[in-house]
Amino acid sequence: MKNQLPVFTVTEINRYVKSLMQSDPGLRDLWVSGEISNFKHHRSGHMYFTVKDSSSALRCVFFRRDNLSCFFEPQDGMEVILQGYISVYEPAGQYQLYVQELQPAGVGSLYIAFEQLKQKLEAEGLFKAEHKKKLPKVPRKIGLVTSPGGAALQDILTTIKKRFPHVQLLVVESLVQGPGAVADLVRAINILNLKADIDLIILARGGGSLEDLWPFNDEKVARAIFKSSKPIISAVGHETDFTIADFTADLRAHTPTEAAAAAVPVFSELTAEVEQLKSRSGLALKNRVLQEKQRLDHIVSERFFRRPQERIRNTKSGLSEIETRLKKEMIRFLQLKGIKLTALIDKLESYSPLKVMNRGYTFCRDQKGNIIRSVKDIKVGQLLQLSLRDGRAECRAEKVEEDRVIESR
Repeated sequence: MKNQLPVFTVTEINRYVKSLMQSDPGLRDLWVSGEISNFKHHRSGHMYFTVKDSSSALRCVFFRRDNLSCFFEPQDGMEVILQGYISVYEPAGQYQLYVQELQPAGVGSLYIAFEQLKQKLEAEGLFKAEHKKKLPKVPRKIGLVTSPGGAALQDILTTIKKRFPHVQLLVVESLVQGPGAVADLVRAINILNLKADIDLIILARGGGSLEDLWPFNDEKVARAIFKSSKPIISAVGHETDFTIADFTADLRAHTPTEAAAAAVPVFSELTAEVEQLKSRSGLALKNRVLQEKQRLDHIVSERFFRRPQERIRNTKSGLSEIETRLKKEMIRFLQLKGIKLTALIDKLESYSPLKVMNRGYTFCRDQKGNIIRSVKDIKVGQLLQLSLRDGRAECRAEKVEEDRVIESR
């Protein structure tokens, strides 16, 4: 009997090929460039897509645990550079690239992430002027979110001391870069929003690279700024630096020093303005008193105030005349009403049934009190009640006879 060749299952073949790929050092860590197509971001958080060039395509998977560090959302048609390893997906017998890092080709991933988030929040209306809160002209207490050891804090303290030393300042320390900075910034903003005596919040840090300033480009920080009930000034980086926090805040200051200048007025200028208002109000009051005095002098010079008794006598005389006329009109009115009333009484008496009965007429009722108007309503032997002028009588019908009425044609 000839020796038979071994027979493998599909699973065994796929597993063997997978072991070969995993043992190949050249496939364990490699970089691949290509164009993304058929991109799908699954609800599990995993990303599935294909990278291709002019001749070939390679299936890719970017697991959630790895793509959390990707600052931008991949899109179809985007040229990218991928780092990962090649292996076999056994259930389908497909080899694919398991991506561990993804970068855009030629453009920084942070810049793409910045633009994508900016477009998203702008579409939602977070940057609209109608949502910007008005800054208080003279805040009593300012909340400052910054790093305690940074130059931004010293710049703000120095500026406020020069301009308006009477304002109170509450500093809430926060990380402004690196891991944990986003959560720290959101926490600090929320703390200041819970304090009723805070009139204004300044969010500040000095300059730095795009990576250093990245916490201020985070969506969580932007939404915390937008939801703040207190107005917020964003002072992040240098004049040329722009962050998402700048677009969301109620006012963007180029530097922390400029933020402090925008937050408080110059005390000497405010004092001068108060003195000017005081002078203007005093002059306005003086003019008003003068106007009222002139008006009073004019009124007093009128005839009424010069000869008040004569005015009173004339008024009293006119009042007496009006009273006499009113009495005459009232008497005349009552007389007319009396005549009309007498006529109505006479008319009412002419329709009275008692007046008719005085002439010898009577009317008949049945036992229920209903008036009988026709002999058709009377039966022989029926008990009847007769109403006369001076009383009533009961009688019984012995005979009922209907008169024949001849209708005229």
